[in-house]
Amino acid sequence: MSFLEACRRLVGIDSSPRHGTLAAAEYLGSLCEQAGLHVDYQRESLAGLEQCNLIVRPQAGLPAEEILFQTHLDTSDPGHFSRWTKTQSNPFNASIYNDEIFGLGTADAKLDFLCKLEAAKALQGKALKIPFVLVGTYGAQNGMAGAIKLVRRKKLSAKRAFIGEPTNMQLIVAGQGVAVVEVSIPFSEEEKLYRSEHDVTESSSTQSKMFSAKAEEGNAIVTMLAYLSQLPEGIAIMDLDGGTSQNSVPNTAVLEIDLVGGFRDPILPKISRIFRAVKELEQRLKEFAPNVESSTRSYLNLGMIRTTADEVLLTGTCRLPPSASDGQYEAWMKELAAAARETGAAFRLLSYVKGFSSGEMSDFVHTTQSVLADLGHTVKINKNGGVTEASVLNRSGVECLVWGPGQSFGNSLAPNESIKIEDLKRAIVFYTRIMERLCL
Repeated sequence: MSFLEACRRLVGIDSSPRHGTLAAAEYLGSLCEQAGLHVDYQRESLAGLEQCNLIVRPQAGLPAEEILFQTHLDTSDPGHFSRWTKTQSNPFNASIYNDEIFGLGTADAKLDFLCKLEAAKALQGKALKIPFVLVGTYGAQNGMAGAIKLVRRKKLSAKRAFIGEPTNMQLIVAGQGVAVVEVSIPFSEEEKLYRSEHDVTESSSTQSKMFSAKAEEGNAIVTMLAYLSQLPEGIAIMDLDGGTSQNSVPNTAVLEIDLVGGFRDPILPKISRIFRAVKELEQRLKEFAPNVESSTRSYLNLGMIRTTADEVLLTGTCRLPPSASDGQYEAWMKELAAAARETGAAFRLLSYVKGFSSGEMSDFVHTTQSVLADLGHTVKINKNGGVTEASVLNRSGVECLVWGPGQSFGNSLAPNESIKIEDLKRAIVFYTRIMERLCL
């Protein structure tokens, strides 16, 4: 089977949050076994789904020391299939146009594992001074759950690791942490009754408005909430809907309102108060680390909003600078929780992963820069990438570098996600050279 055919088949396996990674892990495991490598499956269940960490070594058994090459196998939610115009409205139909392959997980980051596998094949039959271990994890969209299981079950003996992430082949030595939060904002009893009666009254009328991200870096939910904040407080909120997951930046959001007034304890000022607290915290986050290079994504992302009979549910992520201490993080979360309590809303912290930082002057960094320079890649190091499994592994004493082919911002969590085939080939060469330098 050719490399591109393997890419097509892997993209065709749904490993989004609604399906789990077991099928993808088993497919890749079969390819690794065909290459003569030893495969270990760490099967788990997460939220009722079959998940799996794939652990691949040159030989069976846990060595005294190894070098880790990790990639997460799960993808974000694809959203509406109709927006995948490059894949015939099917995000799992890998489609090639010129030098670019389109499909969910092409850049973030399933195909990165195949690049590492191709590099590992080049070392077959050679005596290894330090063996490698290839790992495909689950749970990147759920608090790095797979990486946490690897550490807790003592499945690794690595002191150095390459974490696969679409960095456009830029070397990342420090990354943000992330807190996933959820706020439930209740309707008043009077609003609940009005909304219930509205649904069965033919003469009732509402107004709807759709919001789109204003620019490439825009967030449609933020645009919608800013608009809501300018409206009279007594209107009836019938529906707020936008986004597909807390991690994704929403491109569209929909508002439905009824222009009535006179409610006691209406929900609109509650939403406006929480939105104001979010924007204030975002500004403090930006000021906290002004000398750190900007992230590929905003510090705060309002990723999803939904409306039920009883409440408006807002879910998002708070990305934390690597320099933020646990104490500072706790203070920020308490501020958001206090703003929620003021309105009678419920604040929940769904998960928290601390940021990571590796020494810029380490031998590991210098060796990697040397290989990058030999191959004509940039050797500049960056201090602020997205949230990755490095945050989990670094806490257990593993020195982590984040690197990978593909563009993240505006691509990896969006419809028509793609990656250049030439970049995949260049990644194979890099992984081969770095394995030769560190393992032989």
